[in-house]
Formats: sequence, structure tokens, C-alpha cells
Amino acid sequence: MKIFEANISYQAEVFLSESLKNITSFEIANQKLSDVTGITHFFENESDFVELIQLISNTQNSVAEEPDRAEYGDFQTNANLANKATVHLSLKNVSPEIVIEPTCGKGSFIVASLSNFKGIKTIFGIEIYRPYVWETKFNILDFFLSNKTCNKPEIVISHCNVFDFDFKKIARQFAMQKILVIGNPPWVTNSKLGSLNSANLPKKSNFKKQNGLDAMTGKGNFDIAEYITMMLFDAFHENTGHLSLLVKNSVIKNIVFDQKSKQYRIGEIEKHCIDSKKEFNASVEASLLYCRLNSAPGFECREFDFYSTESKLDFGWANSKFVSNISEYIETSGIDGICPFEWRQGIKHDCSSVMELEKVNGHYVNNRSEEIFLEEDLVYGFLKSSDLKNTVIINTRKHTIVTQTKVGQETAYIQHSFPKTYEYLIRNLSDFQSRKSSIYRGKPRFSIFGIGEYSFKPYKIAISGLYKTFHFTLVLPQNGKPVMLDDTCYFIGFDRIEFAVFAIILLNSKTTKEFLQSITFSDSKRVFTKDLLMRIDFFKLVSIIPQEEIDEQIIRLNKKYDLKICLSSWENFLQEIKPTAQQQLSMF
Repeated sequence: MKIFEANISYQAEVFLSESLKNITSFEIANQKLSDVTGITHFFENESDFVELIQLISNTQNSVAEEPDRAEYGDFQTNANLANKATVHLSLKNVSPEIVIEPTCGKGSFIVASLSNFKGIKTIFGIEIYRPYVWETKFNILDFFLSNKTCNKPEIVISHCNVFDFDFKKIARQFAMQKILVIGNPPWVTNSKLGSLNSANLPKKSNFKKQNGLDAMTGKGNFDIAEYITMMLFDAFHENTGHLSLLVKNSVIKNIVFDQKSKQYRIGEIEKHCIDSKKEFNASVEASLLYCRLNSAPGFECREFDFYSTESKLDFGWANSKFVSNISEYIETSGIDGICPFEWRQGIKHDCSSVMELEKVNGHYVNNRSEEIFLEEDLVYGFLKSSDLKNTVIINTRKHTIVTQTKVGQETAYIQHSFPKTYEYLIRNLSDFQSRKSSIYRGKPRFSIFGIGEYSFKPYKIAISGLYKTFHFTLVLPQNGKPVMLDDTCYFIGFDRIEFAVFAIILLNSKTTKEFLQSITFSDSKRVFTKDLLMRIDFFKLVSIIPQEEIDEQIIRLNKKYDLKICLSSWENFLQEIKPTAQQQLSMF
């Protein structure tokens, strides 16, 4: 049965129908229900009380379809998982007096806490979605009807936006009592909720303190759960107690990363990996975050399997570096430094149906299967992440139109110099105008990003930012022109093929692979980033990898790809990768 669009058990519905039928005052009804459930204000006002009485008397409330709120990041915790999570905490001797469930949903963690923590004095639940507020109340009522002898704390369920709730007031009020913050915040980003016109958003702020371009191109986007967790740390990190939240793995990683600067008084940080497909039917990596409040600040996180409690690894800060596997990192940290070459992302155009082409029988075909006739001048070979499989790439399956040689360059020249290309682009102008990213706003027609002098280097070494592979690819020119990569790829460029070959031998070494495995997170949206790749110190690598291994790899690549590389340029390469400070010292 449903009342107020909320599920209610037959037991709870019968109780409300029988116990409230002769009551005319919602204040008296509230007192009666408080005696049974501990909920201080079961009815917020007279109209709620009157409406519930009317709905209970209506027997036609049994059919109602459950709304799909997954797009809001709303993945409700099933009762079994909530119960296992609270049992897990009780085995750690967590025994709270105050329980807070932000974004409490249907109240699964509140009910599980009532079942497994016997010393609770007060519970706070906060929820913005009104049907869930009612369902939480109905579930608490149903629990106490079935468990009449259980401890009955004072329970306050607030129907409000979590970002408007004053958690610091609770922290002050219960400063001398043991607190547990528990729950499952939304698994969604601020930009996604904004596109849905959701009211459950924090006030607009660049809380990650990104620079203007980073904030515009994606780094300013953040998980709502991360923001909420930081709010809770701000409020409670100096209170005695614990925090345990179901969040995406990326949120836990970011929290541990930010600990270096935030220095929250949280310790014993743990990540207990769950099966999100099984528990929520969600294709996202998530875990139960656990930490002790009012503790010496911790900078490492121990990872476990939630179901077997088997310890997996520790990640976090080691020697002032953020790493994914501390023990493995210690073994490979010798090459952690500063890369002498700047890693770049490939071209961003957000217009694949127009800009990405294949060559068929001497002419081009776009992603709409339209035949296109263009001048060759602005057309370049093009590689995407899925193309970076081989060690060396000579030919590409796709091509792209490169409209600029640097960001912001005026594109009017195309009309006069390349009329066929211009006619094609102007015919598809609406596709460019409909691009959503703000980076194109106020820029010349047909603008692209991720373009510069570096894009036109003839020899490139590239890696996919998306795939969980630790293999680098040497990209050679095609038809005498440099090959371009898309913005899911990272690359460094060279003018000399010898330097490119030396570099890829170092990058594809076992040492580099093990180092990257120790600092990358396989469940990240982008496994590799510029920041991570810039930590590969080529000069340190050369001192670790035996010269014989480099010689062997040169012979192998020459034989397989007919490269004709010799070591005559090796000393020049060493000078290129030598750190500036060492170069200065060598002068004296």
C-alpha cells in the first residue's frame, strides 16, 4: 500500500487506522505516535494529519508505481546491506549515543541502527524528497510495532535540503556524546543535478578552488556525496565518534587526497568495497567509507572486501606523494620525480559527427555516412583511445579536420584558402553552435581546444587516459603529416625519431609499469592524467634500467618496424632529460 506516494506495511497501516480514528488533534496524534516510535513530530502540521486520515480510509491506495530516481543519484540502500553495515560497525565496538543520517531516503540505516545499537539516545534523519520522509516514518513505526521492547530514542526526521541543515548545531549540542554519522549520499555530480533542475544542490561555489579553465572543462565538476562528506567533516571531525558512508570509490580517493591540505581530525580511514551491481544494480565502483572522528589526522586508507573483510592494500600519502598502493610504491618510488617533457591532451572538438572522418575510395565519409570532398591541407590522421593498442602506429583508421594551429586562432582564413572545407563546415554550422561546453563561448567559428605547436610534432608517444593498460604507443607521421590524438589521450611529442624511440623504451619498461600501477587508480574515470604522467622522471629511469636492456629493445624495434635507430644520439638524449639543476651544477 502507498500513502503520500510512500510504501507502508499492512501492519503500520492497520495501526494508524485503528489508533488515530478517534483522534481529532494532530498534537495528540503526534504524542501518541511519539510514545510508540520516538519520532518527535510524526505530523508536521494539521493538514498532514487530516490528509493521512483520509488516505488511510481510502482503500484504493494499493497501486502506485515506484518512481525511478536513479538519475538523481538516488540508489536506496536495501535493508540487508544497511543491516550488515551496522553489524560491521558494532563489531568494531562502535556504540553511538547520537546517530545522524543525512539524505536518509527511506530510512534503512536508521532502522538498522535501531536494530544493532542499543545505547542510542537521539537520531536525526534529513531528507528532501517528501515521499521518502513519510516512508522513513512508516518504516520506523513498523520496526517498533514488531520490536516493542527495543530501546526507543528520540527521533527527529527533517524534511529539508541537506545543504540547509545546521549540522554544526548538533555537533555543539552533543559535544560530550558519541556520534555516528551514517548513510548513503547521492551518487551524482553537481552538474548532473543542475541539468535536472534539482533543488538538492549546494550554493554555487568552486569548492575545489580550480582555476577558471579547469573549472570550465570539467575539474570544477564534483560529486554531491563528496561535498556532503566534507560538510560533515567540517561539522563533526572534532566530535568523538565515527563516520560511515556508502559513496563512490572516487569520492573516498578524493577525501584521502584532500586530507593533506584539510587536516581533518579523522583517522583509521577504511574503504570496504561492495558489489554495486548486486546491491544497487549500478555500474559504478562504490564502497563503505569508515573513519574515526576526533582522531589524529590520517593520510592513509586501508582497503578491504566488505563481504569477506579480507585486507587488500593501503593507499594514500607516502613520502609526500599520493599513491594507489603504498607497499608497491615504496619499491618503485625511485623514478618518482618530474618528467622533462610536458604531457598534453589531444584535440577536443565535441563535434564528432562533423569533424571525424574515414577515407573511402579516395574521398572522406563522416560519421553520418555522408561523402565529403575536402582539400587535404587541414585533414590529419586521427587516433582515439581505442586505437592505441600496438607499440607502433603508422596508419590511422580515422581522420580529423584541424581548423586552428593554436587555441583562439581566427578561422575566417578557411573560407578563402580552403573553400571546399569551408563549405562543409558552414553547412554543419549548427552542430558547432549546439556544443554545450562553455569553453567555446565567444570563440571563433569551428574552434577546437587542445591544439598548439606541440600538436604538430612529427613523432609522438601516446597513452589512453581511459583504459586500464600500462602500454605506450609510438605514433609516426602519416603521409608526411603529424597524426593528431583526441582528448581522451595523453602524449609527448618529439622532432627526432631517435628521441621518441628512446623514450618509449623507457616508458614501456617493467620499472615504469610497476611505478604507474602503484600510483594509478584503476576505478578512476581517467586512469591516467597529466599530473600522474608528469611524475615519470626519465633521468632517474635511465639510472635504473640497464643499458643492455635498452640496446636489446632498439634492436627489436628496428627489426619489427624497420626503424633504423642507432645509439649515436643517446648522449644528446641524456642531456635533454637531465634535470636543470644538474645541468647548472655541471657548469662549475
